[in-house]
Amino acid sequence: MGTSAQQIHDVVGIGFGPSNLSLAIALEEHRANSSARPVTAAFFERQPAFGWHRNMLLPSATMQVSFLKDLATFRNPVSRFSFVSYLHSTGRLANFVNTQTFFPTRHQFHQYLEWAESSFADRVSYNATVTRIGLPPEGASGAFPYVQVEVENGDGTGTRLVNARNVAISTGLVPRLPEGVERDERVWHSSEFLEKFRRMAPGELRSVAVVGAGQSAAEITRFLYDSLPHAQVSAIIPSYGYSVADDTPFANQVFDPAAVDDYYFGTARTREAFWHYHKNTNYSVVDDEVIRDLHRRAYDEEVAGVKRLHFRNLTRVNEVKRVGQETRVSMESLLESGPQELDVDALVFATGYDAMEPSAILGDLDRYCLRDATGRHRVERDYRLVTTPELSCGIYLQGGTEHTHGLSASLLSNIAVRGGEIADSIVDGRARADG
Repeated sequence: MGTSAQQIHDVVGIGFGPSNLSLAIALEEHRANSSARPVTAAFFERQPAFGWHRNMLLPSATMQVSFLKDLATFRNPVSRFSFVSYLHSTGRLANFVNTQTFFPTRHQFHQYLEWAESSFADRVSYNATVTRIGLPPEGASGAFPYVQVEVENGDGTGTRLVNARNVAISTGLVPRLPEGVERDERVWHSSEFLEKFRRMAPGELRSVAVVGAGQSAAEITRFLYDSLPHAQVSAIIPSYGYSVADDTPFANQVFDPAAVDDYYFGTARTREAFWHYHKNTNYSVVDDEVIRDLHRRAYDEEVAGVKRLHFRNLTRVNEVKRVGQETRVSMESLLESGPQELDVDALVFATGYDAMEPSAILGDLDRYCLRDATGRHRVERDYRLVTTPELSCGIYLQGGTEHTHGLSASLLSNIAVRGGEIADSIVDGRARADG
């Protein structure tokens, strides 16, 4: 997709995962329902093709949110981009209803995302990495109504500059590893799990270990146990076993659109209470079904007198090093005295992610973005960064706003409404400028 350096897009999206896809849908539906000039948009994604957590599309994994929390339904129940519309278009609506579930497999939900993404091929450039956002040269002496987005083409044809009145940053979460741990062909983060696993011959993996206490850790442990019938599988868990995710109705209200207002406009005590009482809805917790599956496997082993599945509770990893062809894991256990060691053929860290931090991609532009007393970016209710008066270009964050917008800031739960609010803000801002 070519982009003229002279053209000024109404919005440039950096990253094209579900969040900016939902924004694109909201903008498209605004165009369809308005006689005003269509919003011009261009999106740039560093991956070679659309993909959402591809390396965690395990065969038995299901979504942890209802299919109704798709890209559009909570914003527009009659959207042609809803999950129900996808089912109808693929001839699966009746069969899905017959499954009697709110939670499709992760693989099917990924197919839905790809189906929705196919409508925006003319607005997305893949294998295109945004390296920085800068100011236009002509803005040096006054206000900056637009910015220049520098895009590096993955095909080796160099870089290009794209002008934008608004920027929507959605570069995703950052995989987290314990300090001092480096990834290699035998040490993996869950974000690369299936890709790395498929490179291995099954006979190479006689002993494997998974570090973590959350959903991904438990799912990978179950997958490895089932896929490697002759391997020893160890789960290294910092807590005393897995804790169940609270998905009961009242607890789930923290992910409702209305909860964003309660969090954003609440006091510091209000926000602290959200995290204190409801962190167990999403962080370091596991679905009841997965926990029971693993416990059943462990109990069946006990009955059969065979031991392949090992749970190392209240245990943390201190060091990881290569010893010959194996990886040696040094651990500290609160249940055992002295250091513990384990040699494995593959080690998976399902240790979560850090929130998106936009400072690096903002570069020099970051000095125009205001921060709060703790040094975090100030963010308006519409997910727009608070900037100094001379920077009138809108910079919107799709992620990295947990401190201002609460638990659902980077989750699918509120994706449709969030995309709609950003789209409304962009459209309203353009209307004011045109007027």
